[in-house]
Amino acid sequence: MADQDYFVALTECHFMNPQTMSEIDYYPGVQRWWGSVDGVMRAWSGRDLQGEWPHPIAEELIKYMDIAGVDVTFCLREPMMDVTGGTTSLSTNGFMMQQIEPYPGRMYLEANCGPVIKRGIEEANWEMEYLVKERDAKLCKVYAPEDDGPIDDKRMWPYYEKACELGVPLTIHTGHSYVVPQPGSHCDVRQLDNVMLDFPELQIIAYHAGWPDTEQLIGLCGKHQNLYMSLSGIIGWYERSPYRGYHAIGTALQWMPSEKIVLGFDLPFDDMTRVVDYIRNLDMPEELQEKWGYQQLTTDDKANILGLNLARLTGIEPTKRV
Repeated sequence: MADQDYFVALTECHFMNPQTMSEIDYYPGVQRWWGSVDGVMRAWSGRDLQGEWPHPIAEELIKYMDIAGVDVTFCLREPMMDVTGGTTSLSTNGFMMQQIEPYPGRMYLEANCGPVIKRGIEEANWEMEYLVKERDAKLCKVYAPEDDGPIDDKRMWPYYEKACELGVPLTIHTGHSYVVPQPGSHCDVRQLDNVMLDFPELQIIAYHAGWPDTEQLIGLCGKHQNLYMSLSGIIGWYERSPYRGYHAIGTALQWMPSEKIVLGFDLPFDDMTRVVDYIRNLDMPEELQEKWGYQQLTTDDKANILGLNLARLTGIEPTKRV
C-alpha cells in the first residue's frame, strides 16, 4: 500500500567540507574527478553538474529528510585523497561528527577509516574502534578503489577481524569504479566471496547492487548468510528506468528474502523523495510476474527494504521520527 507509514533509513549520505573543497579546486585531479561524477549523475540522477544542487551538508540533508519522510540517515565522509595526490580528503570523520551533532536520533555516523592499506592497519583499526566505541558509529565503509589493494587483499584481514570483534557492519563499494583515477580491479564483486569464506560472521552491505555485476552479487547474497545487497546510488537509475529496477529487485527476491536488501542513497539530497517513493510504491508488473516469475512485493517486503533491515543491522530503534 502506497500510504503505509514506513520507517525509512538511508545509508551513504555524503557530506563534503566546503572549506576544503574551496582550497583544492585548482588540482587537475579534482577537475577530472568532477568530470567522472558528472557521468554518474547523468545516469543516476538524470542531470549534469551545471545546474543548482543542494549543498552536501547536514542542514540541507535534514530538510530533504523531512520532505521525503526519511527517519534516519547514516552520514559518510567523502574521501578521495588520491585526487589531490594524498594531500587531503574531501571531508573527514571529524567533520561528519560536527555536522550530525545537532540531529541526534536522525543522523548517525557511518565511518570511513581508509584507505586502510595505505595508512596502515594499526591506524585504521585504532580509528574504527574509537569511532564505534566512543562516537557511536553504526557502520564503517571500505572504499577499496582508492587503496593499494582490492577488497580481498590479505592485508585487509586484520581490519575485517577488528570489525568482527566490534560487531560493526561494513559497507563496501562493489562493482564499477565510477571515478578517476581509481581502478575497477579493486572492487570486483567476486572478491566478496573470498572475504565471506574467511569471515562468515562478518556483516557486509555491498553498495550499488554490485553493478554491472548485479546478478553475481545476488548469487553471492544467496550463498552467504551475512552478505546484504544495497541499492545505494543505483536506486536513482532504477527510478528513472523502472523496469531496470524491477528486474534487479525481482531477481534478488528469487535468491534471497527481502531481509537481505537495504536502501542506500549516494545521490543529491533533492533526489530523496523520488527514490524512496520508488520502493514505497513499487508494484511489480503482472507481465514480469508471469514471464519472469517475479513476486509482488508485500508491505512487509517494502518495510524491510525501506528501513527495518538497517535498523536491525545497526541496532537502532525503527520508530518513526518524522
